[in-house]
Amino acid sequence: MSGLEFVDIDWCGLRVSVEHRWLARERAGTPLLVFLHEGLGSVAMWKDFPQRLVDALGCRGLVYSRPGYGGSKLLGPEQAWGLDFMHRQAHEVLPALLNALRVDPDVQPLWLFGHSDGGSIALLYAARFPERVAGCVVLAPHIMVEDLSVASIAKARQAYLDTDLRERLAKYHDDPDRAFWRWNDIWLHPPFRAWSIEAEIKSIRCPLLAVQGVDDEYGTLEQIRGIRRRVPHAELLELPDCGHSPHRDQPGALIAAVTDFVHRHAAGRGR
Repeated sequence: MSGLEFVDIDWCGLRVSVEHRWLARERAGTPLLVFLHEGLGSVAMWKDFPQRLVDALGCRGLVYSRPGYGGSKLLGPEQAWGLDFMHRQAHEVLPALLNALRVDPDVQPLWLFGHSDGGSIALLYAARFPERVAGCVVLAPHIMVEDLSVASIAKARQAYLDTDLRERLAKYHDDPDRAFWRWNDIWLHPPFRAWSIEAEIKSIRCPLLAVQGVDDEYGTLEQIRGIRRRVPHAELLELPDCGHSPHRDQPGALIAAVTDFVHRHAAGRGR
């Protein structure tokens, strides 16, 4: 992929080579929008959507693959994922990456754009580091584990075993088995049913737009409506004729809504 770069970070004693891509880096001084991918996502799996969005916004973008996804490699042994794997991505990996890239969100707070697991990671980062986030857009985030999510992830497991899903994921990941099984195993691990970030997100202070497709096969609308109850200033967008990936199913409507949201709140920050 054009413009793909790599940077090494230290993650709790492990060295990780993180693939990332800068978008419109020449727009110096404009807001930086950081993209956080879904549970089986990567830089490549976003395709051209990040570029389309930053062009509509007139800002810069940073897209990266989390350790073990896409071309991001752990240069050493990795421990099994714990129930806090999304917390660790928000509290450890993302800060380490920003530091390695010389991005200081204390000087210029970030805008976050997260999908699915990446949406949950964005919420956790915004809750832990409220002064570092100018605003947050989350697509199909998870704030708790629902029966629908578990059932759909179990179906994905069977598809990985019985269909060409592995071959399709190999287009986006250097090690599709590692990417798939770590995600699938933790979501189907019985203790993970108790996972929730409902209490933590109450500390989010930045502008927040939560988006979900009405036909999302991995979560009900209670996910974003639950966000609204705990973060009363959050804005919700429920998209019809849309599944788990609004940026693929309804890109035009999503870009229009995000552009309006960011411009309104960026203007309020004097940007």
